[in-house]
Amino acid sequence: MIQIFRSHLIDFTGIILLGILVYLISFSSGLNLPIGIPASILNLNVIFISILIEALPFVLIGVFIAGFIQIFITEEHIRRWIPKNKAAAVVMGCTVGALFPACECGIVPIIRRLISKGVPVYAAIGFMLTGPLINPIVIVSTYMAFGNDLKMAGLRMGLGFLIAIIIAFIVSIIFRSNHLKDSVQVIHHHSYVKKRSLIEQIWSMLTHSIDEFFDMAKYLIIGAFLASIVQVFMPAKAFLQIADDPVISLVIMMGFAYILSLCSEADAFIGASFSSIFPRPSILGFLIFGPMIDFKNSIMMLSVFRLKFVLGVLVLTASVVFITILLFQNII
Repeated sequence: MIQIFRSHLIDFTGIILLGILVYLISFSSGLNLPIGIPASILNLNVIFISILIEALPFVLIGVFIAGFIQIFITEEHIRRWIPKNKAAAVVMGCTVGALFPACECGIVPIIRRLISKGVPVYAAIGFMLTGPLINPIVIVSTYMAFGNDLKMAGLRMGLGFLIAIIIAFIVSIIFRSNHLKDSVQVIHHHSYVKKRSLIEQIWSMLTHSIDEFFDMAKYLIIGAFLASIVQVFMPAKAFLQIADDPVISLVIMMGFAYILSLCSEADAFIGASFSSIFPRPSILGFLIFGPMIDFKNSIMMLSVFRLKFVLGVLVLTASVVFITILLFQNII
């Protein structure tokens, strides 16, 4: 426990300082501070806190499930489910991903191990696209974030799954090899691994969950803060003009999703905070594109895959999401 505390000392310190700052702003009127706080900052603080309060329970649930999967479910279990047929492998990869509650923060190391153990790259990409996007935690959080809107949750799940299958099929045609960098190719061997006791496995699960939480919480806080800034300081008229154009508004929201790099367990609450400004198709583009591939995810992929492959997957994902949302915007 001491080792975990030391490894996250900076994170702990940052959270404590952030909490003190939020407290001072929230109760500034009763504390008689010598410096007056503008109304815009108070409004930003309220929006920021509301997004965090709504999102944190789902992040906590997600990291515990991710910790359980990390320790108790191996890539060998998943690899046995992947059939030899290419079409069936694509569908299976996307289906397993949809049932596998994994955040995009940790999905790249998982697919690297899967590919190194013989899973085809197209099946692994399908798994990468659906894992963070379509799982029970994300669907429930989306449902609640949009005021118990079953249609929004269903569209995110249905269109997301369709888009993932399309991208995985195209990857199977364009990219023949696994495109792993030579430095990360894994040499298969049959080394003896000591079997850990149940107590050790549970402890490992908890420590992994803690690591996941601090990793994801940073991006959640940054995303919530930027979303609050946009709502408070960006001119409403400019957004309303942009929102009238479905193409431009969709491009902007997909750009937000890529840059903000939010955790998929919490991005629905930030996406919902833009609902009064942007149309539903643009919000849905934000919810689908971000979990599939974002800035931090791209950086992680570059450490594992060749540059040509990463750029190809990025452009392909953005194009398919964009075209699909525009085609289905009348039913959204």
